Parts: sequence; C-alpha cells; structure tokens
Amino acid sequence: MNERILTLRPDPGKTGVNILRRRYDMVRSAILEALADREPITFTQLATAIDALIGDTFDGSVAWYVTTVKLDLEARSLIEHISRTRPQQLRLTGMGREALKT
Repeated sequence: MNERILTLRPDPGKTGVNILRRRYDMVRSAILEALADREPITFTQLATAIDALIGDTFDGSVAWYVTTVKLDLEARSLIEHISRTRPQQLRLTGMGREALKT
C-alpha cells in the first residue's frame, strides 16, 4: 500500500510534494475534524490538536505533514485562512463542511 498523492499548493506556480496516500488521508481527516470541532483556530493550535489526535500512531513528522496537507486543503478550497489575522487563523469552507459528511 504505497499509493502516493501529489499535493497542491495555493500559491500560483508553486509545486506540491508527493506523499504517501495513507499519511495524507490520516492528516487530512484530522485537520477537517479539528476545524469542525473548533473554528476559527490558529495554525499553532491546529498543529497541537493534530499531534494530540494522531501523534502516537503517525510514522512521520506531524508538523511537516500538517503544513503540507493544510496547504493542499487550501488549494482545494476545503479550508481557508482568514485574511488579516495574526496569528493566522483557519476555518472550514462550505466545501470543507461537505467533505466531512462523506
């Protein structure tokens, strides 16, 4: 089970990275769940929540994967960062809420 996914980037011209699908799916689900439970949330709070959810069972750098998958979910319009917030705050989009139902 070494299927891979090429992640997307919200920045035009930037290339994503190839990661294992199982890791992507685990982090994606955790991000969407964390945002559904408490939004808006800062990136630091999100990374801490994801580490608490999957850190014991995840075989990689949780912080790196959270960053990579967060960017991918922004590019896919499932989550968005709220403009002019410092520190950066994140929330689900309507499409992100729909993705939680599937």
